[in-house]
Amino acid sequence: MYATGEEETVADAEYVNIWMRPERPARGPKPVYSRAQITEAAIRIADADGLEAATMRRIAAEIGAGAMSLYRYVPSRDNLVELMADQVMGEIDVTGMPSDDWRADLTRYADGLRAMWLRHPWIATVQRSLPSFGPHQLLLIERLMGVLDAFVSIDENLGLVAILTGYVEGTVREEISAAEEVRRSGLSEAEWMARSSPYIDQVVKSGDYPIFTKIVIEARQPHLSRDDQFRHGLQRVLDCVAAALAGA
Repeated sequence: MYATGEEETVADAEYVNIWMRPERPARGPKPVYSRAQITEAAIRIADADGLEAATMRRIAAEIGAGAMSLYRYVPSRDNLVELMADQVMGEIDVTGMPSDDWRADLTRYADGLRAMWLRHPWIATVQRSLPSFGPHQLLLIERLMGVLDAFVSIDENLGLVAILTGYVEGTVREEISAAEEVRRSGLSEAEWMARSSPYIDQVVKSGDYPIFTKIVIEARQPHLSRDDQFRHGLQRVLDCVAAALAGA
């Protein structure tokens, strides 16, 4: 994407965090475009065709600019992804949090996080282990961590929120992956599952896998809708949070 050979990396001695870079220079003409315009165009492209499709050339064509001119606003690929990820995190509605009902607050956050991932499946490919702490992410941290702040230590708070977020992201990542596999196969999800039926029958009849057989014959959860499966698992996670709060 960045063919100039001048892309910045975290290791660069002159690296400046994107959130510390002023969007408008102190002197000179007023910028024609904005980071917001560039970010929104990149998100539209990524939503339609995947993250790798959001190149500077494609973004420039989307907003009617010259590709090289956009480097004045977004110096590197990493910066672009940081801006995109922070922007979509701002879609998670945390208005009014924390309230006096921690369970409702965490349910609302979980629903919002899942919905955001489903709208923007490319977010599953973004490396999140080194967060950049953009403005939307910082607001989310303040409001979300504030939900349990009065009940547990900050370390326990971090752990419980990590468990909740890990559940949501792991579940929706599998949901996105399954949808992509179904799309590539050209079958519906029901047809895709039916294709495996003869082999499943063979495994069950073998008698070699009693627990797996019990899942096939008795388990109700695999037959629930994706929404109901998510809700069932979420309630179990929140029960664990409740137990931790009671212990504290």
